Amino acid sequence: MNATLLVGHGSRDPIALREIGAFAEAYRGRHPGAAELAFIELARPSVAEGLAALAERASTVALAPLFLFTARHVKNDIPLALEAARRAAPGVRFVSAQAFGVHPRLVELAFERAAASALLENDARARTAVVMLGRGSSDPDANADFCKLARLFAEGRGFAQVQPAFVGVTRPSLEDALEMAARARPERLLVVPYLLFSGVLLTKIRDKVAQFGARYPWMHVDTSPHLADGALDALLDHVDQRVGEALEGSAPLPCDTCQYRVPLAGLQENVGGLKALLWSVRHAVTHTQAAPHPHAHRALVKHVLVCGNADCASRGSVALLEALRRQLAAAGKEREVRVTRTGCMGRCGEGPTVAVYPDGIWYRGVLESDAAELCREHLVHDRILARLVDQIMQ
Repeated sequence: MNATLLVGHGSRDPIALREIGAFAEAYRGRHPGAAELAFIELARPSVAEGLAALAERASTVALAPLFLFTARHVKNDIPLALEAARRAAPGVRFVSAQAFGVHPRLVELAFERAAASALLENDARARTAVVMLGRGSSDPDANADFCKLARLFAEGRGFAQVQPAFVGVTRPSLEDALEMAARARPERLLVVPYLLFSGVLLTKIRDKVAQFGARYPWMHVDTSPHLADGALDALLDHVDQRVGEALEGSAPLPCDTCQYRVPLAGLQENVGGLKALLWSVRHAVTHTQAAPHPHAHRALVKHVLVCGNADCASRGSVALLEALRRQLAAAGKEREVRVTRTGCMGRCGEGPTVAVYPDGIWYRGVLESDAAELCREHLVHDRILARLVDQIMQ
């Protein structure tokens, strides 16, 4: 018989695991006895365990990645797991479906999730700006696909504007996109999280959007539901289509802009099969080392907060923030000192305002031209820059 292994990323968050578990259970309802769930990392069973279990009772196993776009997990980890499974069970046919990808069904589904917000009642699209929010990836191919999907989402919908943004890894960030959209002064601003399942990440997104709305009370701000919220059947239909294509051999992976096949700016060294293999091995090793810990980076020595609200931004705080980051990188301290853009710090008219923690030192009237001295004196040599001190928090 044919069997399907649904493969998710994995998470330590029980909410996310419950939702992907419910998705897998619904898929099993369509395909009784012929579907299992496995994870790339952070949860069990592993992909290798899932493939081995299905190989014992099926002649053909289709692996279905529950990933929105084709990035490193789909390009590296899944092919390696399939190759190992083929060696262990040579009598079984193993095939891989594509990631969800850029598809008209998913564009329409994203719009339906957006339309579920009260902001779009009464045909209010022309007065609504949309921030389409993706997870973000270190793979430019995946990021480009997300931007293409955001553009297809915008076409013909009549929104005032649609901006793509990312939760992490790459830019523009959610905060940057919200600030840019607010400058156009739309009547309504809707964030559409293009995420499959719920979890801590979605909670943080909603909190950030709520905080943004509190700073701009003149604008109606909301977050739409994520993809799996109320749209289970459409997603199950899409997985069925992807699995059917894989079994028929009719949908090869989209590799025209894959960083392992063509040289992309800044990533030329990744081209070639050996490089792809080494990236996957490195990824597996680093995740194994970091798995027991919620944070796999060294503790920060200092955290620098730079006000990015309207008043400070008009006085040059954004340029100051970038200058501080450049100075820290030049000093080799970018891993020890984090520079973060914040909302209003309550010192309007006296900025740009900068706070350095855990020292509790606040500076005011800091200009881009002060970045080198501030970095050298305080952030590198731990000497307070007295001429700019605003207050010392006790």
